[in-house]
Amino acid sequence: MTGWNYADVLEAVARAHPERPALVHGDHRLTWAEFDDRASRLAAVLEAGGLRPGDVVAEYMRNGTEYLETFLAASKAALAPMNTNHRYIEEELVQVWADADVKAVVYDAEFRPRVEAVRHRLPGVRIWLETGAPYEEALAGHEPRPHGGGRPDSLVLIYTGGTTGHPKGVMWRQDDLLSLLNSQNGRPIPDRAAPQAVAEHLAGQRREVRSLVASPLMHGAGLFYAISALSAAGTVVTVPGASFDPRRLLDVLAAERAQGLAIVGDAFARPLLDALDAEPGRWDLSALRIVFSSGVIWSSPVKEGLLRHVPRARLLDGLGSSEASSIASTVSTPGDVADTATFRASDRAAVLHDDGTPATPGDGRIGRLAVTGWIPVGYLNDPDKSAEVFVEAAGRRWSVPGDLATLEADGRIRLLGRGSSCINTGGEKVFAEEVEEVLKTCPGVVDAAVLGVPDERFGSKVVALVVAAGPPPGIGDLQAHVRARLAGYKVPREIALVASLDRGPNGKLDHRKLTAVADGMWGAARV
Repeated sequence: MTGWNYADVLEAVARAHPERPALVHGDHRLTWAEFDDRASRLAAVLEAGGLRPGDVVAEYMRNGTEYLETFLAASKAALAPMNTNHRYIEEELVQVWADADVKAVVYDAEFRPRVEAVRHRLPGVRIWLETGAPYEEALAGHEPRPHGGGRPDSLVLIYTGGTTGHPKGVMWRQDDLLSLLNSQNGRPIPDRAAPQAVAEHLAGQRREVRSLVASPLMHGAGLFYAISALSAAGTVVTVPGASFDPRRLLDVLAAERAQGLAIVGDAFARPLLDALDAEPGRWDLSALRIVFSSGVIWSSPVKEGLLRHVPRARLLDGLGSSEASSIASTVSTPGDVADTATFRASDRAAVLHDDGTPATPGDGRIGRLAVTGWIPVGYLNDPDKSAEVFVEAAGRRWSVPGDLATLEADGRIRLLGRGSSCINTGGEKVFAEEVEEVLKTCPGVVDAAVLGVPDERFGSKVVALVVAAGPPPGIGDLQAHVRARLAGYKVPREIALVASLDRGPNGKLDHRKLTAVADGMWGAARV
């Protein structure tokens, strides 16, 4: 079988640099030898529990060492690691785990109540492994699995709500994902090199590079950044805590002397800038060389502000998705800050018109962003959506996630927004129809429209216009109704009761008109 996989590559890193730090999470620090050993023991636990190549392992955890140990363990045993949004509640967990036919769930102890509530509904799951004492006991009770079990055709499943309605699993072959991310590294490994050649290449990388991944590992952008850093023999640092705290992040960033930082646009960057402005000089960030963001808008004024505090860093703003990874990017440096929502396309990207022809620079026509080359296999269990998003055009296979854009005369891509009813809020994707259907189950609600309006911190915030009959429900009651059924980030932050949504003769909502109404009520002016 030709190709390569993460198990072989990361095992080669462990051979080349066994004593180098691999993972840092608070006071918990693992060398590469320890990381490899623990992942090998976890792989043995999964195999002893009856899992076989191709089975799916759900990761229901916050950022931490166990998340990346589980990823590597699954790769070693030719299993498919699968992210799970830790904000999901019971019904959402059942939906995604049943859809993926999950065979093992590794979960943080704090999520035990949710896990206990759904276990009886998922009889196909063979292993439920809780972090903490049960996890450590399981590892101690098994000898490390022998090296060499990874396969290039093993999948990495990234569940996303981006263009799929209910969350669906994007299927990445390890060979494709590894080749793509490796090609973007400053010192890439020779493509598809044998394990020994990988080890020899990485042994020459004497400089230790530390990357702080503040982005959630449960999202593609955070995970891809982390495994890319690990594949380059780097050290991944994560920040303990259940919520984002900009001062705690800056404390860790300074203490660890990290050279790289991964964040989620203005949702992280604005609070970081506020903290730096409030206490200039408190944190020594002189080691920082690159700040990477993806998943939500990162506005030019915030970039300018950050560069006042880290003038030696480059700010890399990536435009991508779980279905395409990197499509385009911008680099901002002092005195040269990229415009908001404007990107330089990669050599794999294009703007495709409806007839399948690529846009030409400056043609002024709106098209759909697309990327070719190393792209996913498709969506798990959804051939119709796969055929819609992964298309043949201009003699090549493309991933077309749904973002609308124009190709400027200078070759830059100007992002216009998502053509579907998906709302991107702080890096989380909210499918409007899902929330609308929940609102309409609330007593007294006749109709509902869920929309996204500009928000300074989160890029967009979820709001709703609701039509009620009889005594109208209270706004708090409506929010509580949604919160009881969906993850908290899907709950509309603002709700207004209106007389009508003016549906058209075909029963459809005029989203453009309704968004304008909602924007007038609650929207923050985009920068």
